[in-house]
Amino acid sequence: MREATRDTRSSRVRNRSRQGRLWPAHVLLSLGAVVTVFPLVWEVLTSFKSFGESVQVPPTILPAHWDWSNYGKVFDAVPLGRQFVNTAVMALLRTGAQLLLCSMAAYAFARIRFPGRGVIFLGFLAVLMVPGQLFLLPQYQIMQDLGWLDSMQALVIPGMFSAFGTFLLRQFFMGLPEELEEAARLDGANPFTVFWRVALPLAKPGLLALGVLTFLWSWNDLMWPLIVNTDPAKMPLSAGLASLQGAHLTEYPILMAGSLLATLPVIVVFVAMQRQFIQGIAFSGMKG
Repeated sequence: MREATRDTRSSRVRNRSRQGRLWPAHVLLSLGAVVTVFPLVWEVLTSFKSFGESVQVPPTILPAHWDWSNYGKVFDAVPLGRQFVNTAVMALLRTGAQLLLCSMAAYAFARIRFPGRGVIFLGFLAVLMVPGQLFLLPQYQIMQDLGWLDSMQALVIPGMFSAFGTFLLRQFFMGLPEELEEAARLDGANPFTVFWRVALPLAKPGLLALGVLTFLWSWNDLMWPLIVNTDPAKMPLSAGLASLQGAHLTEYPILMAGSLLATLPVIVVFVAMQRQFIQGIAFSGMKG
């Protein structure tokens, strides 16, 4: 009994000593959290300020009068509801297409032997080395020749293919045990059945990682929608909100209100799928 009591006291002393050594790390992490959250807090506070308060020097932290009308003015400045639908459709179609096409290409490069497989895959890898800005002009000319400017297909189709997604899923398929596929072939499964019924379900973590990254990239994509679409009703939220920034004057409260409304759906989805988001980003080794 005395030995058990002595062990309990020793354990408590060790825990207190360990917690005492960790307080610098806790302080540092708390400061990092404050710095990370500060832009979002400033965005929320600015959305309730008047224009004069938003450009006041020195800046004021809290608004003198909480002005809710900025959220209504956003809908008058841009077709926010239509742009939200455009953004959701664009992000979902791009994500679904990349999951399907990249998984099929990755499985072929990982498991199916065909002439020139290595050379073609090196061509895929070479695409990763080229800055994406170099593709903007030829892609724009293709969209113009097809008559697809100011259309949804111009937003979606160029983002349906990804060399990075193919490379990511290929590495995952190469790590799967070949015995499972051999067993399926012995049962009479053809290559597509082996891919669809055996390999694809086992690649769920890789598909989740690619889906998370593609959805976030599509939701935040700004450059391509600004180039290919000039009609505000055909723009996604990122390009539509960018049009609120004037050359000589910017209504920052309205811009912040619109930005907050555009961010809310992603925050809600993140809270609902927090575990899947963290697993997906951790699996890919990327930070967004």
